[in-house]
Amino acid sequence: MDSGVVKLTILKPQGYLTGISYGGMDNLLDVKSNETSRGYWDINWGLPGGQNRYEPYGFALLSLKGAEYSVVHHSNDSLEVSFKNTFIPSSANGVKLPLSVDIRYIVKTGVSGFYNYAIYERSSGCPAFDLAQTRMAFKLRREKFHYMAITDEKQRIMPMPEDVLPPRGKQLIVPESVLLVDPINPDLKGEVDDKYQYSMDNKDSGVHGWISSGPTVGFWLIFPSQEFRNGGPTKQNLTVHTGPFCLAMLHGTHYIGEDILAHFEEGETWTKVFGPFFVYLNSTPDVSKAHDLWIDAKKQRLIEETLWPYDFVQSPYYVAAKERGSVSGRLFVQDRYVSDSLIPAKYAYVGLSVATTPGSWQTESKDYQFWIQTDIIGNFTIKNVIPGVYGLHGWIPGFVGDYLDNERITVSAGSQTQLGNLTYVPLREGPTLWEIGYPDRTAIDYFVPDVNSIYVNKLFLNSPEKYRQYGLWDRYTDVHPEFDQTFTIGSSNPKTDWFFAHVDRRGADNKYLPTTWTIKFNLKSVTTGTYKFRLAIASATRSDLKVHVNAMDIEHLVIQVLNLGTDNAVCRHGVHGLYRLFSGDIPSTLLVKGDNSIFLSQARGGDALCGLFYDYLRLEAPETAES
Repeated sequence: MDSGVVKLTILKPQGYLTGISYGGMDNLLDVKSNETSRGYWDINWGLPGGQNRYEPYGFALLSLKGAEYSVVHHSNDSLEVSFKNTFIPSSANGVKLPLSVDIRYIVKTGVSGFYNYAIYERSSGCPAFDLAQTRMAFKLRREKFHYMAITDEKQRIMPMPEDVLPPRGKQLIVPESVLLVDPINPDLKGEVDDKYQYSMDNKDSGVHGWISSGPTVGFWLIFPSQEFRNGGPTKQNLTVHTGPFCLAMLHGTHYIGEDILAHFEEGETWTKVFGPFFVYLNSTPDVSKAHDLWIDAKKQRLIEETLWPYDFVQSPYYVAAKERGSVSGRLFVQDRYVSDSLIPAKYAYVGLSVATTPGSWQTESKDYQFWIQTDIIGNFTIKNVIPGVYGLHGWIPGFVGDYLDNERITVSAGSQTQLGNLTYVPLREGPTLWEIGYPDRTAIDYFVPDVNSIYVNKLFLNSPEKYRQYGLWDRYTDVHPEFDQTFTIGSSNPKTDWFFAHVDRRGADNKYLPTTWTIKFNLKSVTTGTYKFRLAIASATRSDLKVHVNAMDIEHLVIQVLNLGTDNAVCRHGVHGLYRLFSGDIPSTLLVKGDNSIFLSQARGGDALCGLFYDYLRLEAPETAES
């Protein structure tokens, strides 16, 4: 396939991308790798009940390939080809992927790049299965592509693939983490390499890629829309990693776990179009202007977003612009203890999802989602919505919980739905006595320690994302060597005195022990009634959460959640995962005038990588006529 600027070589009928010729380079892909592992789609899947499961993610990893090749469209302006593999239930032996897959490539005349997408389809005869992950992966030339860029701040020279293998690299307790002990580039010696350090939220990951040397060429993965990626705007995904790999992560479980698996019952039909995304290529003859390729790629992302939905995609399952609708409205917050008036929901995240309960958009994985941020006064318009019946979901920085409108919204071709003024009433039963943190669904505002100097990634030194460093779970014991954390309301500061992750303590024998944090607070008086303790969790992994008031016995236990979470944000260098909100009733009989304590326990020991990330904590007094 040749656009006049870019030339693709694809193995047929399988659909493996074996070559990309551009900018004076005969092949941007890794010619030292097998033709089946240079540019390819793959999937992690399993049968229900744990059958056919193994790592990674406990699911079978399968490289997707076509069995039938065809030219879908050919004109002077564009060429689209198909590599299709159709699942026939009557011929399946019980272990074959119960899914038909149609992989498409598009080149347009004079365009410096190409488009890629796939149609996944299940017919009524398909057996049950679970979909964990699917993606398109590009493995670039290892001797050429050394410099990656995923944001303005996160750019660096990366290790060589040999560096992460013995003897040049030493694997740490997290399998994906490698200490570079003898890298080919000596400047990288002593650093830690881990692909999860370069994860990004969907809402922030519109473009990422690599820049080569000799010649200076940019390879960029651009998402013109996030609608086809599961988990909504806060879902985190991989971007680039040592290889050099550039990933189009389309559906996955990272930072959430099995809660976000797509479960398909026997006979359940399903069709979804993943993409198209755009692979953009640029170059410069002046090596001193290599950074300009990143700037140009960001501009190209904006261009692709304005072109969405594309008018040249040939699949009948891809919904064109004229067949889509829009939804508009204005969102307010009503919290009588913050303001007597309605509060405009500024910069809130508002989205359409088929999920039917508040917050369940985070784990919705089968359909499309459409999200936008409101403006400073809460206005929003969600454009280019595929026809269907949706719930209007949202969350507002500064307020706990999830919004879900009472009415389902039907979108049809060309419809322009005006919802008018909408009001979210967050959980609240009384005035705030005290609060810790800021409700933004992350733990980023708390104390993040400096990394142990033997595990450094230089990119995240003096960075707002210093939590990306390896091994910070062990720094808790270094910061609190004798006693667990105590936080005193009125004198302690969350940014310096509240450790960002509630993890186990490393004992003298390197065994990991449960930990209990203490919040001390003073009450000038105790109002008869029920106090409320709000606990917003940004992420949880294999945790036993227990909250006691003033004594650690069953009578003083107000919240208990066992075996909470499979997010893996501790070992994957994150500060958020699946958001959860818990509320505990505290009878006034458990409190005293004067000094009181709340005990937060992560009661499961023996696991360095389990733990909790708190988003926000608040104690509310009972409502009275005066309040």
